[in-house]
Amino acid sequence: MFTVTAAAAEQILRAAEQQGEGLHQSKLRVAAKLGEQGDLLYGMGFDDEREEDLVLDCGGVAVLIAPPSLSLLEDATLDFVEISAGEYQFIFVNPVVSGACGNGGCGGCGGEQC
Repeated sequence: MFTVTAAAAEQILRAAEQQGEGLHQSKLRVAAKLGEQGDLLYGMGFDDEREEDLVLDCGGVAVLIAPPSLSLLEDATLDFVEISAGEYQFIFVNPVVSGACGNGGCGGCGGEQC
């Protein structure tokens, strides 16, 4: 099952507050797809729920996953980590791709930091 770490949930809730959204109005959509070279590409952002979405409660964050992304995100974890001194970003840790990481724009990185 897709999970969100406590650090990621806290940052998502902060972002929603800063945007004036509040997660009661918008939910976090996460998505994954296979790129042309077989790498996983990830995306995330606040969105409205659609009828076919799987809705998960991950640490107080409502997460939306559309059917095409379900199998690619099944055992993945969204985390918020310090990449280098003072530089934080979201990463996806996914056993589907050994050593995968990623953020909203970079996708699977074969173990390299994005």
